[in-house]
Amino acid sequence: MKKNKFKKLAQEVIETEIRSLKKLKASIDNSFHKVVETILNCKKGKVILSGVGKSGIIAKKISSTLSSVGTPSFFVDASSCSHGDLGQISSNDVLILISNSGESSELKNIIQYANRNKILLIGIVSKKESILYRAADIKLLIPEVMEAGDIIPTSSTTSQLALGDAIAITVMKFKKFGKHDFKKLHPAGNLGAQLRTVEDIMLIGSKIPFVTENMKMKTALKILTKKKLGFLLIQDKKKQTKGIITDGQIRRFNEKKENLYNSTAKEIMTKNPISIDK
Repeated sequence: MKKNKFKKLAQEVIETEIRSLKKLKASIDNSFHKVVETILNCKKGKVILSGVGKSGIIAKKISSTLSSVGTPSFFVDASSCSHGDLGQISSNDVLILISNSGESSELKNIIQYANRNKILLIGIVSKKESILYRAADIKLLIPEVMEAGDIIPTSSTTSQLALGDAIAITVMKFKKFGKHDFKKLHPAGNLGAQLRTVEDIMLIGSKIPFVTENMKMKTALKILTKKKLGFLLIQDKKKQTKGIITDGQIRRFNEKKENLYNSTAKEIMTKNPISIDK
């Protein structure tokens, strides 16, 4: 019985949050367009996000997402801003404040600082009558929703997160930020490994076991042993790659003929090997 109750509660929470996302989807208007244009035009500064409590956690995640897709961004703690961290925000920056109520006392000093220093302020908020909504240069109004846990921020923070993702991905698409750009910012982990290119791991210069077409295999085998790669690449006089010789080919050739050492690389090689772009 308990299992059924747990499942039912989980489904109710998810369904409540789905309804909040549907309301958010229907609410997207010209303000969203203004936000994206503002971020795209922020060339000299950074996109700075802040919030309080659960909204602050969402702001930190959105900032991280923006940075990871090519928009320089960082998160500032709202409470710390009242103790010197306001100095991190400059007139070239775009400031995004996230708050469900828009009335959090910790945000007031940031709002005043932004207004006094003519820092463009974007407010993501659910209350039209709030301080944040009135002070923001661009207002992104999130529809008021029913929290899945009644008083616990759930549906509201889900909406904030989804809106932040929508902003980040839209900006990314218009910047034409592709997988090669993504790889530069994600060199480690599974994502970095999946986006590695041939150039990242290929050998270059003297490490490549090049031999000439007319080189005797007696000499070529010494190069094969020295390079320890199990193959040789054969070049002509113009340094154009003409063929490849592998360990397996050498063994098979040696089984059929007795004059391996006196044969040339050209006699054994596979012509016109497949090549790929770096």
